[in-house]
Amino acid sequence: MSSEILDAYWAAPPMARTLATAIFVTSVSVYTSLLPVSWIYFSEDRLLRLPPEIWRLATAFFLSGPQIGIILDPYFAYQSLKQLETANLKFARKEDLLWYLMTVGGFIMLLNRIFLGGYFFLHGLIIAMAYTANQDLRGVKSTYFFFTVPAQAVPYCMLVGSLLMSPGLVPLQITGIIAAHLHDFLTRLWPEFGGGPNLLATPAFVSHLVQTPRVLQRDYGTAIRPPGAQASGSSTGASAGSLLPDSWKTRGSGHRLG
Repeated sequence: MSSEILDAYWAAPPMARTLATAIFVTSVSVYTSLLPVSWIYFSEDRLLRLPPEIWRLATAFFLSGPQIGIILDPYFAYQSLKQLETANLKFARKEDLLWYLMTVGGFIMLLNRIFLGGYFFLHGLIIAMAYTANQDLRGVKSTYFFFTVPAQAVPYCMLVGSLLMSPGLVPLQITGIIAAHLHDFLTRLWPEFGGGPNLLATPAFVSHLVQTPRVLQRDYGTAIRPPGAQASGSSTGASAGSLLPDSWKTRGSGHRLG
């Protein structure tokens, strides 16, 4: 049974799996007093220290609500990010999804620090991901707890649920919807209908973070390319040496199959 659980865990989409795990582990550690909450909240003055505590840019999105929130918040984060990672054409490349998380998270953080003074932002990110994942699914039905609703209504159902159970979260969630809509406007609506450029195009450094040149991802494992190696037949185990027939040597560059 344990091996089946581990297999299912590692088979999950990597970004969604990583975020949900970070939320669960961080929240359990904080609520059991294993991790001081003072180490993970966001505040501008912490970034201005030497050395700057830059990890807070991420950890401020890792603390769930208490009690049942330790289970529900990682679950909702996983489901929304999984939908973006596996079923959304806007994020065909992993670097595009990573840049989405960075920019939307930045918008949420900025809006909250200016208008609300908050220190943790997970619930804003969850509803932002739900908004982005469901906004183009008009006509599709989705399930929110025990209710079947139109897919694009899911984030607003989340708002209503918070209004009934945790009204203090509603302002943070509203900033999440604003951030997601702003991202959609700058990347899709403005270029398509306003004739302008994509103002949030994925920068090259994010692609470099995701696509490490020396690591070759394969269906059957990972190969490390030595420095200076050519991206030719050597990466497939083939060699265009003297063992090949002369007629093959004149066929040009080969193409790896599979």
